[in-house]
Amino acid sequence: MTGSALASIAALSPVTLDELNARAELQTRIDRKYMLPLADLAEVLCELDDDTRVLELDAPCATDAADARPASIRSSSYESVYFDTPELVSFHLAAHGRRRRFKVRTRSYLDTGATFLEVKTRGGRSLTVKDRLEYDPADHDRITAEGLEYTSSVLGDSGVADGEWSTLTPTLITRYRRTTLLIPATAGRDESRATIDVDLEWIDEGAGLFPRRLRTPESVIVETKSGRATGSLDRALWRHGHRPATVSKFGTGLAALRPDLPSNKWTRVLRRHFDQAGPTPAGPPSAPHQTIPASIAA
Repeated sequence: MTGSALASIAALSPVTLDELNARAELQTRIDRKYMLPLADLAEVLCELDDDTRVLELDAPCATDAADARPASIRSSSYESVYFDTPELVSFHLAAHGRRRRFKVRTRSYLDTGATFLEVKTRGGRSLTVKDRLEYDPADHDRITAEGLEYTSSVLGDSGVADGEWSTLTPTLITRYRRTTLLIPATAGRDESRATIDVDLEWIDEGAGLFPRRLRTPESVIVETKSGRATGSLDRALWRHGHRPATVSKFGTGLAALRPDLPSNKWTRVLRRHFDQAGPTPAGPPSAPHQTIPASIAA
């Protein structure tokens, strides 16, 4: 983040993970995504309500030198591994805007060591529904037997057509740093949460002999997660000319890394934020996933 954006975040009062989940967990919600230049973020954050709070975590792997207690952090490193079939069923459903689309991924919170298997589907009225299962970090890049049973059950209950879910394999890795905000309630609007993702990176493990990597360091993804009504952060973004964008870390990232795939849905975002960040070889596969024992996740 820029210095001005960091200063705005530093000025906010903290909220704990338990309190955030109790007040605005929103596993069923409307997601509005914005992809904007990092340089524009500070002026938006300056308009946050004074009662906005920021998620603050204790990182077990870091300590405060002054008193040897776990250091508090206001942004966390995330890694997601997205799974798809050999025919890229999940990708194509997203690319063509199908109502019964879905995503299957593991999400690892690298600062705390927690990992979840997550299945995202679409409910009625364009609501995003996220179901998740606590997962062994050592299995972050594969679907276990338990994970397959869970995935099949969630997709079946959501009305997704039967598929060969046993063929789900790692297709795309995303990494980024996330800051999470608790947006206060206003007249007619409940509390909600929002996330700010920076240091965005995509890795396509299936691109050839070596994986390919794409980074967009000059861009940021802001996502608001609320009920039907928009929140104050949405309105601040609108005032500065930023409107919800059609962007998906999985779909847009894979389309950017594989130009032969359909990408009309994401054309505007690809041109503005990805075209100048063309993919580069990532070199040999990365070292095995490092796990850190912990019990919390953002």
